[in-house]
Amino acid sequence: MSEAASIILRLFAKYPVPGYAKTRLIPALGEAGAAALHRTLAHRTCQTLIASEQPVVVHYAGAEETAFREWLGDMPDYAEQPEGDLTDRLLAALGSGPQIFFGADTPDLTVAIVEQAVAALATHDVVIGPAEDGGYYLIGMARPLPELFCDMPWSTDKVLPTTLVRLKAMGIVPAVLDTLADCDRPEDLTRWPELVKSLQP
Repeated sequence: MSEAASIILRLFAKYPVPGYAKTRLIPALGEAGAAALHRTLAHRTCQTLIASEQPVVVHYAGAEETAFREWLGDMPDYAEQPEGDLTDRLLAALGSGPQIFFGADTPDLTVAIVEQAVAALATHDVVIGPAEDGGYYLIGMARPLPELFCDMPWSTDKVLPTTLVRLKAMGIVPAVLDTLADCDRPEDLTRWPELVKSLQP
């Protein structure tokens, strides 16, 4: 694939520091366990994105770039997240060309799904991977659309509906992928017992 046709895959990831990463899972796993789960999920997600053979940028927070390179390798590029809320950090990462944004919370994300998202941007202005909790596990755009990141009710079940309403008002019909579940809350852990088992010494 030529460089002109490349779509940048942007992964947002915190460093797996106990008490800092996956805090909503601390009641079930403890601070160290929640951080360890994030370490596993973020590494898995990064490897999935790299395997799609598109350029990958890890937008990092919580440690220096050298720590992330030791953890996730030298294959992706790295960009530090600025201070601010999620809107601020997403807007700072918004590039000029086609791009897809990912979190590190979706255990069932596969290379095939990433490839579907990439392919969708050839025929759609926006592609969305809906999450069961009312958000999305990926959002891609063929051109910058900052309107999709401003004044959003992040971390609620209103994220996806609000995004779809805004797209309709803009006259954009998105490509919608299969719905997946994020691993954010203690009750989510029952879906992936092998993840929890992998954390045990």
